[in-house]
Amino acid sequence: MKLISFSDGGARGNPGPAGIGAVLYNEKNEIIERLSHYLGETTNNQAEYRALIMALEKAKELGAEEVSCFLDSELVVKQLKREYKVKNQELAPLFLKIHNISLDFKKLTFTHIPREKNKEADALANEAMDRMSN
Repeated sequence: MKLISFSDGGARGNPGPAGIGAVLYNEKNEIIERLSHYLGETTNNQAEYRALIMALEKAKELGAEEVSCFLDSELVVKQLKREYKVKNQELAPLFLKIHNISLDFKKLTFTHIPREKNKEADALANEAMDRMSN
């Protein structure tokens, strides 16, 4: 089974209260899962990684063999494609976790998209932050 993942993470302040969101679609472009989670205090980049981890863990749980991942974090995409080195010590274990999860899939791709094309995942991340700040 192939899935399409849109994920986003954000922090209000950097670091600050953070939330993550992800939307998983099937091949017919139907939404099969919406995910939203509050992380507590963390950085934007850590939230971006954690949103992707959440999406991939759910995709694995659903039995996906291939996942096309779309993120609006150019840094995370370039690190995962090995175009940038992971220099930040807090991001290294998250990068490694994604690498380990990736071994469970036949095919995994990472694509950078503009923020405007990631509105639903962004809304879910903001929803998580809003729930905790009220």
